[in-house]
Amino acid sequence: MSITSALFTGVSGLLNNAEGMNVIGNNISNVNTIGFKGSRTLFSDMLSTPTTNRSQMGHGTTIQKIDNLFTQSSFESTGVVTDVAIQGDSFFALGGPSDPKGAALTGEKAYYTRAGAFRLTPDTTVAPPVDLYLSNADGYRVLDVDGYPVTIPVAAAPPVATDIIKITAIDNDGKISMLRGDGTVAYYSAVAGVPVAGGDTNAANATRMATLRIPYPGELEKFGGTLFKASNPATGVDASTVLYSATWNSATSLPTQEKLFSNNLEQSNVDMATEFVKMILTQRAYSANSKTITTSDEMTQEVLNLKR
Repeated sequence: MSITSALFTGVSGLLNNAEGMNVIGNNISNVNTIGFKGSRTLFSDMLSTPTTNRSQMGHGTTIQKIDNLFTQSSFESTGVVTDVAIQGDSFFALGGPSDPKGAALTGEKAYYTRAGAFRLTPDTTVAPPVDLYLSNADGYRVLDVDGYPVTIPVAAAPPVATDIIKITAIDNDGKISMLRGDGTVAYYSAVAGVPVAGGDTNAANATRMATLRIPYPGELEKFGGTLFKASNPATGVDASTVLYSATWNSATSLPTQEKLFSNNLEQSNVDMATEFVKMILTQRAYSANSKTITTSDEMTQEVLNLKR
């Protein structure tokens, strides 16, 4: 290997460690971002050139990939009933608005997130804090039994004593409960045909929050806004529903460790101490590669001085 090659080897180290520092900086800047999943830089050595004695000389480093880390993070209690956190490997399924009855969310139209800071929109549909809508397990916008966006009905009645209606909880199965101030059910919508354990009628939730387990999260790539999408829109991702679609005590629940926690939000999984250690190592690596360049330059200068 020539001295000139050593110069380019040092340059590759500078460029790729600078990219690694960018990843670290992005992680640190999102340490307080709800549902954020950190990334790491995986380096790889560049192809080597065989010499006459079969030894190989390296040509520096390159970035193999920037990997997303989907480790579970801690929860923050918010006291907001539409804030939902996931324990496990699942994601909230989201989709953009289309016609009033929704449209299938496939390929580039399907998004996934761990940020459960949902809210009620002006038309009283439940939506995340981005211009998307919750979708069900079949990839459609969350709708009522008639095929329209879920709304909270408003009815007129004679004046009575204080009787507040509010959303009190989002259960582990994704069901949104609406109760009166005295604890009785204020609004209930049912669909016949699904046996309810311990009940005297057939009923099921009118809709449910889609929570999909993605066993191979490597199929996802970041889209921005704490959203993920399929790396290959043509094939999508391998996902399965993990929450039972009927009521909380209907039949047998699916064997899964995934749970939903209302009044909570999942924090960023970025660990500041780890990122600072990576920052120190990356800075040292950058400085060392710059030293490779300056040393190679000095050696080149020595060669040039031979002709004097």
